[in-house]
Amino acid sequence: MTLNLLHIDASARPGRSDTHLHGSHTRRLSARFVERWRKARPNDRVDHLDVGQQPPAHVSGRWIHAAFTAPAEREPWMADVLAESDRLVDQLIAADVIVVGLPMYNFSVPAQFKAYIDNVVRVGRTFGFDRARGAVPYWPMLADAGTRMVLLGARGDHGYEPGGRIAHLNHTENSVRSVFGYIGITDVFEAAVECDEFGGEQLAQSMRLAEQRVDRLVDTLLAPLADKAPADTTLSGAPA
Repeated sequence: MTLNLLHIDASARPGRSDTHLHGSHTRRLSARFVERWRKARPNDRVDHLDVGQQPPAHVSGRWIHAAFTAPAEREPWMADVLAESDRLVDQLIAADVIVVGLPMYNFSVPAQFKAYIDNVVRVGRTFGFDRARGAVPYWPMLADAGTRMVLLGARGDHGYEPGGRIAHLNHTENSVRSVFGYIGITDVFEAAVECDEFGGEQLAQSMRLAEQRVDRLVDTLLAPLADKAPADTTLSGAPA
């Protein structure tokens, strides 16, 4: 059985911090995850979506008009307006595992990733709505898909983890959990590097811990698939 991985990078930085000066820590972590996964399951499909460098179009009034018009009643121009969103939704629905390199920008997600969210949270595609249901007219349409999500973050300060000294300021992973839970993706895993603004040994130590966490996440997600993997694949612990 082959799986589909959707690898999303949201950082505005174009390179990885282990290969480029001023490169992205989240690109480094997401690449590590995907490379380790591919070594274990080379036949799985990986789609890479770089919203950090090529963000989707922001939602417009015409987009909203089209999205909230019943498909059978849409005019030709509406299909054009929703074409990019449809492609992104199809890609999301097809994914078994979604791996997101998600840096914190000003305590929340990058605008590029918010544009992605607004394109894939679609009435009639990823969530349902029916006024006849009364007080709770909404329901998640991907709840039975079994999709798993991995959020790999980077933060300038430290203490944003649950129970940390400034956890209340973390509107990054928490907001993503909320919005994807709304459409039915609730199986979410996390790892993050902190102390980017401090640099030096503080950052290096945080990166080592984050990379170890990434490796454990890959192993955790691969474990249930071990008996389903092709006979010629082996799990490698080599770092990215």
